[in-house]
Amino acid sequence: MNEAAAAGGASQGGVSRIDRAQWRVIVLSSLGGALEFYDFVVYSTFALFIGKAFFPSANGLIQLMQSFGVFAVGYLARPLGGVIFSHFGDKYGRRRVFIFSILMMSSATVALGLLPSYARWGIGATVCLVLLRLLQGFSLGGELPGAITYVVESAPRRAGFSSGFIFFCVNTGVALAAGLGFAVNKLLTPAEVADWGWRIGFLFGGVLGLVSFWLRLSLTETAEFKKLRHASAKRPFVELMRTAPAATLFAISAMVATAGFNGLLFAMPAYLPRTMGYTSLEAIEAQNIALLVLSCGMLVTAWFSDRIPRRFILATGALLLGVFCIPFFNAAAEHSVALIPLFVAAGLAASFCNGPMAGIVADLFPTRIRFSGVAVSFNLAFSLFSGTAPVMSTILVEATGSPTGPAWFMLGCALVTFVGMLFVKRHEGRILGEPAPPEAVAPAPSFPAQ
Repeated sequence: MNEAAAAGGASQGGVSRIDRAQWRVIVLSSLGGALEFYDFVVYSTFALFIGKAFFPSANGLIQLMQSFGVFAVGYLARPLGGVIFSHFGDKYGRRRVFIFSILMMSSATVALGLLPSYARWGIGATVCLVLLRLLQGFSLGGELPGAITYVVESAPRRAGFSSGFIFFCVNTGVALAAGLGFAVNKLLTPAEVADWGWRIGFLFGGVLGLVSFWLRLSLTETAEFKKLRHASAKRPFVELMRTAPAATLFAISAMVATAGFNGLLFAMPAYLPRTMGYTSLEAIEAQNIALLVLSCGMLVTAWFSDRIPRRFILATGALLLGVFCIPFFNAAAEHSVALIPLFVAAGLAASFCNGPMAGIVADLFPTRIRFSGVAVSFNLAFSLFSGTAPVMSTILVEATGSPTGPAWFMLGCALVTFVGMLFVKRHEGRILGEPAPPEAVAPAPSFPAQ
């Protein structure tokens, strides 16, 4: 199939519309991801205060590094969670994984909100914090890959927009967490926030998790998985490693720029006040603006990704991030440009990466192992390049003595994605050319490769 046909969709008249039933599935799946990702990201919003509550140290920067280290631990648990959840998702169905992952995440989030501080429990409090972060990361490892898999199989002809809509809702959850952080810092004194205010975000997230659980009970299994139920992979991860190693590597490269950008953006409320002299309110306001611009921008780029080759859009975003990351950090450090315009520009550039990203990745794997392929690539990319971004930022600041050190991290992430998009055309479109297994009841539908 040539690019024009692929960009036009599987239907002969161009890109088809999303019907009401498909919208219902997309919205419910996306809302669940938004609510669950809120729980995970709220940790970074209050990282400065969590560091003070669980890590006794006279050095504020070391305290912040320890807090971000626990943040990274949660990301490092994601690949294992992704492998396990996707195993059951590819073998037994997507719906069960959806329901169980949100329960696990919500329980860990509520426990974090109620966890006594180091002053009361000593080292036991710190250990429990690490364990709960591991549990959060483990459950999130199956959440977003499951949502991506679910929606592209429910609306295959609009896979680009539907999977992009997930990340729009995810960013809405992130913005909600950041907005709550702004409100807490605005309404409470610094002493109150450090004492108990930071816990509000985790307890509120637990309630949101229960709402998400209730919404997901109404979802049914995807039609595409039902058609392959009798031919599902017995060992999805093994089959993925045996049959699609190149696709997995290119899927990881497609996500690296977004992962690095998100990791740095989530760290801004703690990073900017500590290293560049901005207030917490200024940093959180700038973060919220960037999230809003990113969310709106990615809807536009996701819409275009069903009409023009997705890799072109993603490569453009990676190029923009790579070229402008160093000027961005220099301007922020020197206070030569106001934070709001800087973060608006950053959100616009990142939207070119985030919008088409999931559609590219999901198209690289056949139905039998799609959940596993998306989960492995997604979790490896975000664990290695998003979870470690705050720690790498503080390390680079310490090593270089300059607050602009994180720019080099972002530059490296952008280069990985840009180079990957130069070669992904050779490996895309597997689903369009993938013959149905002979055991299958009927051939599974596919969605357009970009």
